[in-house]
Amino acid sequence: MAEAVTETVIIGIGEYRVGRMPMSSIGLGSCIGLIIHDQDRSIGCLAHVMLPESQGKTDRPGKYADTAVETLFAEMRAVGCRQQSLVAKVVGGASMFKNFSGTLNIGERNIIAVRECLKAKGIPIQIEDTGGAEGRTVTYYPGEGGRITVKKADGRTREL
Repeated sequence: MAEAVTETVIIGIGEYRVGRMPMSSIGLGSCIGLIIHDQDRSIGCLAHVMLPESQGKTDRPGKYADTAVETLFAEMRAVGCRQQSLVAKVVGGASMFKNFSGTLNIGERNIIAVRECLKAKGIPIQIEDTGGAEGRTVTYYPGEGGRITVKKADGRTREL
C-alpha cells in the first residue's frame, strides 16, 4: 500500500492556517512566520505576519502581530488546545534594507511586537530564527512533533 502524500499548504502574506498538515511561508523578508504549536496534540498554526500592529484593522488578522497572536491563540483554543501545552516558533524579521533603521526597520519592529504579544498570552518562544539581512522560507510539520525547516535566501537549509 502506498504511503499517503500530504501537500504542503502555502500561507501567503496576512494568511494563517490551523491543522496537522505541513505548512510553509515563502520569502519571509521583514515578515514573520509565526507558529504556535501544541506539544501534546501535534496540531498547530502558522501565520505570515507582515506588520507589527493592526491599528484597529480587522480584515486580515494574520497580517499584523497583535491580531495574529490573538487569532491564533483563539483558534488553537477552539480546537481543544490547552494554553500550557502551547509553544511558539518565530522565523523571519530580517532587515532587508541596510539604510533603514529605527521606525523604518519593519523586521525588527515585527520581532519585538510578536515577542510582546506572545509574552502577554503566556506562550513561550521555543525556537527563534530572526533578524539578519536575508530572507527565509519556513516549513512547519505539526504532525511530526512540530519540527521546522528554514531555508535562507542563499539556499542553505537547516532543521530547527
